[in-house]
Amino acid sequence: MRSRRALLYMPGDDWKKITKALTLGVDCICMDMEDGAAANRKAEARETIARALHELDFGAAEKLARINGIGTGLEADDLTAILPNYPDGIVLPKAETPEQVAWVSEKIEAAELKNGWPVNSIRMILVVESARGILNLKELAAHPRLDALIFGAEDFAASVGATRTPDALEVLYARSALACAAAAYSLQAIDLVTVNFRDPELARRDALFGAQLGYTGKQVIHPAQVEPVQSAFTPADDAIAHARRVVETFETNQARGTGAYELDGKMIDLPLLKSAQNVLERARAAGKTG
Repeated sequence: MRSRRALLYMPGDDWKKITKALTLGVDCICMDMEDGAAANRKAEARETIARALHELDFGAAEKLARINGIGTGLEADDLTAILPNYPDGIVLPKAETPEQVAWVSEKIEAAELKNGWPVNSIRMILVVESARGILNLKELAAHPRLDALIFGAEDFAASVGATRTPDALEVLYARSALACAAAAYSLQAIDLVTVNFRDPELARRDALFGAQLGYTGKQVIHPAQVEPVQSAFTPADDAIAHARRVVETFETNQARGTGAYELDGKMIDLPLLKSAQNVLERARAAGKTG
């Protein structure tokens, strides 16, 4: 599975910004036909994204397209324009029911079969951003085409009548629930947007807290947020070294018939082994040795 420490949104109708994104070293570029394109610019967004997928070299960056939500009347045209150009994945906003997910997946599979591409080679990522979506997480997360779940904090807060605050306590339940569902189905969890894009340190703090909750990446809306977010979701060298020691000493102690044991003043058992393995996996995904 690809690293998605930073999922960068770019307006789908802005060729200049899309090409700029290719220079940022970001893990994942999501060209947006939904919130990032004005109501009278949807057609231009489709055409621009299709052209970008056809003409541009995205290098190591994942190329995604976010369609408009189911029921807007725009989603079918979005998929018709984008799928023939073979994106790496489709991002579905405002996901609430498994039927919505199945409908998009069927459209993707039809394109895969028509073009002779491997089935399930185009992945799906869901944005869960409503009370109904959070309640249906178990059913949403079970679809085999999914790679990740995204938490949409702003829309979720609006859906329950909450007031957004900088510490985000009002969305903590939903934020944690999404991370839990993603882990249960071996999906990546991509955290909320830091809307104040002029404060990179705020983005870093938000990302560090998201990582503590179990998120593997974060949505990004400005180039200035890329580096702090990517660094926050990349284990530090000392954390990698400690995780490696935990794994190595655990194996040694198991071979000796020892269960829990002491390392650096802490008791090491199976849950801490799993945490260490998670650190090494994040390091590998970020391109660091692990």
